[in-house]
Amino acid sequence: MSAGSEPDTRLFTGPRGGRISTAVLRDATHWDDVIIRLGYEHLRRHDLRHTGLTWFADAGVPVHVLRRIAGHGSLMTTQRYLHPDVHKITAAGAVLSAHLSAVRAPRSLPSPIVITR
Repeated sequence: MSAGSEPDTRLFTGPRGGRISTAVLRDATHWDDVIIRLGYEHLRRHDLRHTGLTWFADAGVPVHVLRRIAGHGSLMTTQRYLHPDVHKITAAGAVLSAHLSAVRAPRSLPSPIVITR
């Protein structure tokens, strides 16, 4: 494999090639200034991790793949990051209702065959 193609290779690296520290990320993105200007002082960068993983899940990415993306050791940790919205929950209920209606629906019987002489 060529450099950068390893599954654990970082997409972004810090100034010295390693992990990007919280301070470097905060300074590089002007995070504090941006969230204050937007009126989201309560927003933490880590919240975006929850949002991103939830969006991946909503797009159909399996949880075992999300675990690898997030670098979590267990699926339970990854599941704590997922926050489906009310529309996704309502849609799941509608899918189940449609399935149960189809299962319970009486099967239509063929028309009786009438033999005339």
